[in-house]
Amino acid sequence: MAITGRFVLLVFAALAPLLLFPAWSTVLLASAVLLALVVSDLLLAASPAKIALQRKEPGNVTLHAEAESVLTLENGNRRTFRGMVRDAWQPSAGTVAPVQRVEIPAGERRRMSVALRPTRRGDLTAPHVTLRSFGPLGLAARQRTVALPGRLRVLPPFHSKRHLPSKLRKLRELDGKAAVQIRGAGTEFDSLRDYVRGDDVRSIDWRATARRTAVVVRTWRPERDRRVVIMLDTSRTAAARIDDEPRLDTGMEAALLLAVLAERGGDRVDFFAFDRRVRGRVDSAAKGNLLGSLVQAMAPLEAELIEMDWAQVPAQVRAVSAHRSLVVLLTSLDSGAPEEGLIPLVAQLVRQHVVLIGSVRDPLLGRMKEERTTASQVFRASAAERALLDREAVGAQLRQLGAEVVDAEPLELPPLLADAYIRLKAAGRL
Repeated sequence: MAITGRFVLLVFAALAPLLLFPAWSTVLLASAVLLALVVSDLLLAASPAKIALQRKEPGNVTLHAEAESVLTLENGNRRTFRGMVRDAWQPSAGTVAPVQRVEIPAGERRRMSVALRPTRRGDLTAPHVTLRSFGPLGLAARQRTVALPGRLRVLPPFHSKRHLPSKLRKLRELDGKAAVQIRGAGTEFDSLRDYVRGDDVRSIDWRATARRTAVVVRTWRPERDRRVVIMLDTSRTAAARIDDEPRLDTGMEAALLLAVLAERGGDRVDFFAFDRRVRGRVDSAAKGNLLGSLVQAMAPLEAELIEMDWAQVPAQVRAVSAHRSLVVLLTSLDSGAPEEGLIPLVAQLVRQHVVLIGSVRDPLLGRMKEERTTASQVFRASAAERALLDREAVGAQLRQLGAEVVDAEPLELPPLLADAYIRLKAAGRL
């Protein structure tokens, strides 16, 4: 039973005669009247237990978009249900008006809609619904909490999608589908044509030339149906917030743009998220839309506060592809961890694969490096300079091993990683 504010006022009204007229008969009479009103109000309130509830799942929504949770309430009482209904979503679901006043005549149904504006990616839940039924006088209420689970999956927003059209145009140029032709790109044989001034003499097909009166050259096209394996680091370093966004989420943006670009380029794309075990996987052989599969696999991912087990990564790559592939590692270049795990891993992978490393650089380091007005700012600038030099040293070591490294700020990482993929494809290294 829930006691309302009106009931509290009536209690004070009942006690007032005790102060003004200390006659026990007056007090007892006022208390008896008040108790009778409360009991009658409770008896006349509709039973929350006879309210049937159904929930329409809001489904999936991208981060910062709006979804709708819909409850259907059916009144099985013989009297009208007047009360409050609370749809108990967790705070990060961003519910708008989760508590609403509802009036349902006997035997009828009503729909209650709650807007959701999630502020966090992942699976958000509503474990139950609370019903509070008031009597006609509004002095007291009957309350019941009903288990009615609801789930909303919040997908990565894929803001880097805006770069996709320009990157696809570059791929079409490589593939000869656009007006611009790139001479000599790729290593897969395409066709024969007559020699023109400026062609590489090494592309002359002497056998075909001998059968004709004109010099004939081979034309080439960029490789297709190559394997691209993307690994997303979900260890403790992925939990760091850079520009008010976890490093993990920036890695997702880069992985989504690269994966969709590679698929449109005719390559087979495999993805897995890993720290000490596989947290999510999307295989190139899986049926359906690649982008849809990726965002579904990425949505529940969270950074785990454990160290990355680099020794297991080669086995995971072999499990995905036993052939030469482009292996993309989305991880951190911060000093400490690379010398212990990343650099030895890259040295092992480059023997068979082309390795591309993408890492997020904190733009705060660049700003701190330039601010040197006060003594404390000078010390911070020195620390920022040291951190940037350490990152450059790690990147230089990785490049000496034969890997490609893209170390960029959050907004720049996805397009720069896509550009690196296009360069490798144009150079025939895939």
